[in-house]
Amino acid sequence: MANEVSKYDGRRDVSLFDDFFDSMLNAWGAYSAKVPAVDIEETADEFTIKAELPGFSENNVKLYVEKHVLHISGETDEKDNEKEGRKYLVKERRHTSFSRSFSLPDGLDESAISASFENGILTVTLPKLPEEKPRHIEVKIGK
Repeated sequence: MANEVSKYDGRRDVSLFDDFFDSMLNAWGAYSAKVPAVDIEETADEFTIKAELPGFSENNVKLYVEKHVLHISGETDEKDNEKEGRKYLVKERRHTSFSRSFSLPDGLDESAISASFENGILTVTLPKLPEEKPRHIEVKIGK
């Protein structure tokens, strides 16, 4: 369908089977730290993608559009830098990175895509191009 934003893995659109498999693994916690959860909304004027990015800052997130594909990636600053004389008793937080891509539908103004970051939520706004309406042409008599 031409007006859907769909997942893209760099080579092809992700199939329903892949979606099912990914969601099954996510239910087991296998992907929870690797791929941010997103919500995609549509209004008459735009699409909005909201991604949960806890532990990331706006400086750690990169976005770009190439060949009608929106790429979002990020990397946390959390590195394993133990200080002398300290050792971890519990270490559940770790350095992590992610990359996610979305095929963009026709009818978007790719040059006007914008993004904001607040409280660990990345919001990407994808404005639609105004629909071209038929233009009435007046027929004149004579010259």
